Formats: sequence, structure tokens, C-alpha cells
Amino acid sequence: MNYNKKSLALHKKHQGKIEVRSLFPLKNKDDLSIAYTPGVAAVCLAIASDKRLARTHTMSGRAVAIVSDGSAILGLGNLGPEAALPVMEGKAALFKHFGGVDAFPIVLDTQNTEEIIAVVKAIAPTFGGINLEDIAAPRCFEIEERLKKALNIPVFHDDQHGTAIVVLAALHNALRVVGKDMCDVRVVVNGAGAAAVAVYHIMIEAGVVSGNVIMLDSKGILHARRDDLHGYKKKIALETNSEARHGGLHSAIIGADVFIGVSAPDVLSPDMVEKMADNPVVFAMANPDPEIAYKTAKRTKIAVLGTGRSDYPNQINNVLAFPGVFRGALDVGAQEIREDMNIAAAMAIANLVSNNELSAEYIIPKPFDLRVAYAVATAVKRAWRSGGK
Repeated sequence: MNYNKKSLALHKKHQGKIEVRSLFPLKNKDDLSIAYTPGVAAVCLAIASDKRLARTHTMSGRAVAIVSDGSAILGLGNLGPEAALPVMEGKAALFKHFGGVDAFPIVLDTQNTEEIIAVVKAIAPTFGGINLEDIAAPRCFEIEERLKKALNIPVFHDDQHGTAIVVLAALHNALRVVGKDMCDVRVVVNGAGAAAVAVYHIMIEAGVVSGNVIMLDSKGILHARRDDLHGYKKKIALETNSEARHGGLHSAIIGADVFIGVSAPDVLSPDMVEKMADNPVVFAMANPDPEIAYKTAKRTKIAVLGTGRSDYPNQINNVLAFPGVFRGALDVGAQEIREDMNIAAAMAIANLVSNNELSAEYIIPKPFDLRVAYAVATAVKRAWRSGGK
């Protein structure tokens, strides 16, 4: 099947993937009076006297804005806002199908940090949460952090935290398969963008020792002696790589228990895999072509292999995370999404794979497992109510 032609034809036929529908019947003048004027005036006045009622009397309590500037579109790069819209529509469809969350695509014709922050702050009263999407690093870090401080609704950059949640869930179960502990493993993260940084942070919170992590960008290993590192890369370089290794992936991979690829196709060779520790775990998540080809990887000593692709086992897919995370956050009226909530979401995903089901070919639920969003939402709500304790 030619997916390119089919996708283009269907998008043209339906003029996108989503629509807005009324929850009110509009069959007579009484219906019209309730949905609009004069009946709506009572709701306006009630909210004016207590803005919190907007959460319970309008869509804002169940709606999420999916905001993108089109600067880092799913492996396609900086294509701008119009080209980002099909992705944001798709995200909205997934929010609704898996989490029952009404999400609205909003693409911005600016890639200026200050302008993006100002626009999101201005539209925030309409929504119960903000999902930042496909915004390039390092701007995405500042945008998210400043919006978190400025707004009293959850702000979640899915490319960072959605990826990190699902990676942690998969890693937890993969280490169960190979009989290794989180606190003992040596981890190589190939890539230093938004997803890689979030994966690093959540792993450390979950028990991986920072000194046992080596992260690489396009120029090689992040280490303290590199004079071209600034900002978040410099900070990570100072925290990681306790052996002070330098060079490229050939050097980093020696003795590694885990390889996490959020980078580029075909960078991990069979010879490199042979240099890893026994029973290594490899998550090759570059899309559409992973860091090591599936058929090639299966001929190596890799014990557990995960990719971002749906046609192979162990698909590490953000759809396992974001619908349930926002469903839970909206349900409890959360003002933010903390890291403990992300970890709770990851463990909820991991725990859906029973001991009897767990295997090298099945470490994580499939995207269409309808238990996932409910389990994640429940875990997120429980974590919020516990206050991070």
C-alpha cells in the first residue's frame, strides 16, 4: 500500500482530520436561547464573579491547546506553521480517541521565544492545559519553563516529557527482562535535543546514576573539557560521564548496558553492539529509520530492542503517555505536571505488562491497548493528590 498517496487523498477528502461539534441541541428557539443569548448571560456573569467557574461551565476545563511553531516537525525539521498543522491535527485526534480530551491545534507564525510565550499566555484562559509540540531545542526549554511559572494550568512539552515517560516505562521492563538494576546500568544517550535531555532527567529521578550516563551530540561525547558547550549541554557534561570519555559513539558505547537513540539512522553498527555489556538493551528511536536497522539488530547480541516504529515489536510511542497524562491532570484541576507525575505515568504503563506477558518482544503495551490512558490518568491523579510525597 502506498501510504503517501492514501494519506494525501484522505486529508484532501476530509480537509484535515478534526472538526468542532456542539454539545447542545439547536432545534428551536429555546435551545438557541440557552446556547447563546439570553441564557448564556447568566453563565458569563457567574464566571465574572468567580473565574474558577470557567473550568466547570465552559470547555476550558477539558480542553488543551496544542501549540507549535513548526521548527522541529517529527523528524522533518523546520517546515513552518502551515506544514506543522497536519501533525497538530493528528495529535488532537489522538488526544480525543485515547484520552477523551478535546485538543485544539494552534500553529504560530513566529519562532521568536518572547512572541511565543506572549501568545500562549494570552490564549491560556481558553484552555485547561498547554501541550507544546515540535518546538526546537534549546528554545523549547526556556519556553516551557517560563510558561510553567507564568500560568496556573499544566504546560507539557510532549517531545520532551511524553518521550521520556514512555522510554522510562520501556526501560523499567527491559531491565526486568535482562535482570539488571536501574542504579547499576551504564547508559549511552545518542542525541542531545529536547527528547534526549528529558529522557536523561527522568532516568536520573528514577534511579540511574548520572555518572553512569554518557550523552552525545552531533560533535561527539559531552564532557567537561569541551569548550564548545554552553547552557544545558554544559550542565549535563558536568553531571555525567564520570570516566571523562571523549570522542564519538565508538568510545561511548564500550561496556554500555543501554543505548537510547534519539538521533539519526544507522549510527549504531553491529561492531559497536559487540563492545556493549552482555545482554544489552537498545532503544533505536530515530524515525522512520532507526539508529540500527531492525534486521541487522536481530543478528547481534542485543537482548531487548525497541524502536519508534509500529511494524516492529516494542514500539516506544508517545501516544501511550500524553492522552492519559492530560486526562488525569484535567480531571483533578492540576496547575502543573511535575516530574513525580511523569514517573507515576511511566510506572503505570510498565505495570500493564504482567510477569507472565513480559518478554524481550513485549516490554510495553501496544498503542491501541485501551487500558493505558485510564491507568496513566489514574496514576497522574494519585500523584497530584499526594503532592509529590
